[in-house]
Amino acid sequence: MNTFSLQKIVFAALCLAVFFMFPNSDVAVAQDGKIVYIDSYRIRQEYKEFQDAQEQFNKEIDEWNKEGLELQNEVDSLQAELDKKRLILSPGKLQEREEEIETKKAALQKFTNDVFGPNGKAEQRNDQLTKPLLDKITAVLEKIAIENNYAYIFDAVNGNIAYARKTLDITDNVLEELDNIQ
Repeated sequence: MNTFSLQKIVFAALCLAVFFMFPNSDVAVAQDGKIVYIDSYRIRQEYKEFQDAQEQFNKEIDEWNKEGLELQNEVDSLQAELDKKRLILSPGKLQEREEEIETKKAALQKFTNDVFGPNGKAEQRNDQLTKPLLDKITAVLEKIAIENNYAYIFDAVNGNIAYARKTLDITDNVLEELDNIQ
């Protein structure tokens, strides 16, 4: 057994020992309902504004994909035409057509990078559409946490929760609050 695994086991045993030694202390805050969780996947699926934003984003992605496909078809068409006429073109015309194809390929590559590359239009647009919604969700989580004296609100989707009682899931409360502020 490696050292890291041993450390994890010792840490877990210590946590359990502390939890059982002090069941009425703040360590046992989960029993008082002070620790709750949400299912952010459900929020994204059921929150109307998120659905609308996703639909808008998908439409824009489809348009960009269509534009990219048109550019790719243009390159393919020029290449196919050149391949058919390669033997009858003069060296000057052949070079001219090859340069035209390379220019179109470069334009396609630039378009792809500008739209779908890191910090491209798609990423920026996704941020524009989701940031206000995430800010709203964060505000609702903060409001619910303060009103109900929750110490922590975890997200079950990110994998940090191995088990939690269903009664600690406040996703429905968050969705209800989000619906109320629309």
